[in-house]
Order: sequence, then C-alpha cells, then structure tokens
Amino acid sequence: MPENGTISHTVNNQISTIEFFHPKGNSLPGKLLMELTQKIEEASLHPESRVIVIKSGGDGAFCAGASFDELLAISNLDEGKEFFMGFANVINAMRRSTKFIIARIHGKVVGGGVGIAASADFVFAHTSASVKLSELAVGLGPFVVGPAVGRKIGVGAFTSLSVDARSWYDASWALTNNLYSKVLDSLEEMDEAIAKLAGELAASNPQAMKELREIQWNGTGHWGPTLEQRAEISGRLVLSDFTREFIEEFKKK
Repeated sequence: MPENGTISHTVNNQISTIEFFHPKGNSLPGKLLMELTQKIEEASLHPESRVIVIKSGGDGAFCAGASFDELLAISNLDEGKEFFMGFANVINAMRRSTKFIIARIHGKVVGGGVGIAASADFVFAHTSASVKLSELAVGLGPFVVGPAVGRKIGVGAFTSLSVDARSWYDASWALTNNLYSKVLDSLEEMDEAIAKLAGELAASNPQAMKELREIQWNGTGHWGPTLEQRAEISGRLVLSDFTREFIEEFKKK
C-alpha cells in the first residue's frame, strides 16, 4: 500500500464501505482527512447507497490519531488551524449525513480515532479495541473531538478519558460508557454482525432512517462554528515549545 496512505469507497448491495489506511498505525495526516471527508460526503449523496460502513485497513490499530510528523511541521496558526479542521470536517460530515453510519473498530483507538467512533451511529468493536484520548499528554487537548465524544459517552466519562491522557481504557469500559454498541471476540464474528445490520438497514425505509437520524442528532447544528473555534485553539497550542517537546518525546516511544 502507498506510503502516504489510501482511502477507498465502494458500494455493494446498497451499502457504502469507506476504508482508510496509513502504514503508521492508520494515523490521519491532513491529506487523508480531506479525502475521508470527501468520501463520507460522497457516500451520503450516493443514490444507490442507504447505509455507510467506516473501517480501517490492516489488523493493527484502528486509528492512531493525528500524524505527529505533520504536527511538528506546522509553522504558523493558519497551518495549525487548517490541520485540526481536517478532524472537524470529518466529524461534521458524519454528523450531517442522512444515512446511518456503522464503524468497524479493531485494535488501539487514539485521539481523532475516538472522535470517528463517537460520531458513528452504531459501533462494532473487537475485544482488543482499547481507547485513549492522549492529547493532554502531548500538550494539547481533545478540543475538536470533544463535542462528539462528550455527546456519546457523557461529561463524566469524557472527563475521565481526557484527563487521564496516558491510560488505555479497554473495550469493556467503552461498551459500558456507550462509545461502543457491541463488542465481539473475533474479527469474523464482527464482520458477520456488521454485514447483518448493514443489510437490514439497507432494506429499511430511507426516509424513516433520515428522519430518525435527524432526531438523534438534534441540537448539534452549532458544531460547524464550534469545531472551527476548537481547531483554532489546537492550532495555537501546537505551536508552543511545550507541546513540540512533548510530541518529540512521544515519537521516541
């Protein structure tokens, strides 16, 4: 697979499958974030698609979050804001979709990956799928993903996850706190369960699903300007010497 990562979107039996891959733990540099947003919007508008499945390639981490190399390359506020808007745009594209989104989660889930999981309507996860919001540990904070994660798991659980930024929280914790919908013991079981639910949704009334999704996402219309403001905060913080030193330290681990 290409060194800079790939994004694909296929439609089969009225099910859109979007898959992203990056050789560094499925991390998401700016270009992949932009392409992921485009694929989600494409799937949301596709006339032959009724449900969306988001997954990542390989059998390692689901998503390692932001690209540290790209974070260190940021040299001014505009570049910083633009990078973090990549995550904001993905979350907003998922929020605005008229189709239910299923996430397939395996392995470690970090930072922005937690935001993707939280923005999905139904999440199937493998027992290996531990989560971490590591932003505070590198001098930042989960500002952009915060609204999505907080909406899904509640203020208390989000506070625990964001403050305890160096700890992994296992799949059982994520299930108990509603980040995950179902946790399965094998990838084969998970894929069978995803195919079953996606098939059932594809056969359901599209208008009913659209109306139900609008009700479930009620009250999030302000996320456009809110996430942009959060991206600016992150873009400013990533320029600090404190944050750069912490990112360099994390890269060595």
